[in-house]
Amino acid sequence: MNAMNAQLPDQHGRIKRKLRISLTDRCNFRCTYCMPEHPAWLPRAQLLSGPELLRLAGLFVGEGITQIRLTGGEPLLRPDLMAVVDQLQDLKSLGLKRISMTTNASRMAPVASRLVQAGIDDFNVSLDAIDGDTFMRMTGRGIAPVLNGIAALMDAGAPVKINAVVVRGQNEHQVLPLLEWCMQRGLPLRYIEYMPLDAPGHWQRENVVGEDDILAAIGTAHKVEKLPRGPDPASPYQVDGHFPVGIISTVTHPFCASCDRLRITATGELYTCLFSRLGTPLGARMRAGDDDLAIVRLLRRAVWNKEPGYASKPGPVGRPVLMHAMGG
Repeated sequence: MNAMNAQLPDQHGRIKRKLRISLTDRCNFRCTYCMPEHPAWLPRAQLLSGPELLRLAGLFVGEGITQIRLTGGEPLLRPDLMAVVDQLQDLKSLGLKRISMTTNASRMAPVASRLVQAGIDDFNVSLDAIDGDTFMRMTGRGIAPVLNGIAALMDAGAPVKINAVVVRGQNEHQVLPLLEWCMQRGLPLRYIEYMPLDAPGHWQRENVVGEDDILAAIGTAHKVEKLPRGPDPASPYQVDGHFPVGIISTVTHPFCASCDRLRITATGELYTCLFSRLGTPLGARMRAGDDDLAIVRLLRRAVWNKEPGYASKPGPVGRPVLMHAMGG
C-alpha cells in the first residue's frame, strides 16, 4: 500500500492520523496536575536518540500518520531539537502534512523565529492562568517568560492556541480572565478538564471543573453557541458570535469514539491511549535489532488492539509512567 493511502485502524473502526512524540521527560515547570513533587528524570541514555526518533516517525508516516505533534516534558529542553525538526521535514514528501508543538513557551522567545522557519506549523502553549500569582502557585514558575514566548511566536507569524487546565480550588476563577485575554489577542483557547494522570492518589474527582461549569462561567459575561462536533478532542463553541473556544472534557464527556491519536514516550514506548496501562516498547525492540518490518508489525498489532478508551474504564490509571513522561 502506498504511504499516501495507508490506514492504521483499531478494532473499533477508528483510523489513526495523529502521533504525539515526547522529546524528553524533563520539564522546567512543576505543574501541580502533571508533575510529582520530586520528579526522577530518566537517564538520558534511555531516551530515543535523534536517529531512533526519526526512524520511528518515518515508520508511522508510512502507515498513514499525517500529523505529528512534538511534546515533552518541555520539548525546548531537548538539545538537538532543531536538528530533529529539520529532519522531520523530509517526511512531508512521504505523506506527513503537519508538524506541531506543545510547549510551556518559557524558553520560546529566543528561538521562536527559528522554529517557525524550520517548519513547525503551529504551537499549543500551556497557560493555566493570566494572573501571575495563580500561575506561580500552579506551575512553580513566573509568568513573564511565557507571555514573552507567546508574543515572540505571534511576531514570527505562527498560529498559536492556548491550552488551560482548570482545577477546582486552584484556577477556576481564571476561566473568564483567560478568555478575555485570548479574545483581545485573537488566540484560540481550549479549556481542559483535570484528568487522573498525575501522581498516584493525587487526583480527586471533586477537583474537576467540568464542561458545564466552564460554560456557565463564560455565560455570565458572554454569549456561547455550541458548534457541530468533529474529530477534534475538544467540544467546539463560539463566543460572542466569532471567537473559537474548545473544551476537552475527558472526564465528564469522553470523546473516545472519535479518537485518532497515538503517543510515543521519550523512551519509544507506544501508548495507544492516554489512559493505557501498558505501552508497546518499540524503542527497546529497535535497540534489540528488530528491522523495520518487525517494528511495523508490532505497532500495527498494538494499534489494532487499542482499548475503547477512558469512557469504558473511568478513573485513575495505575502505571509507572506519569503525564510528564507520557507527553501531553
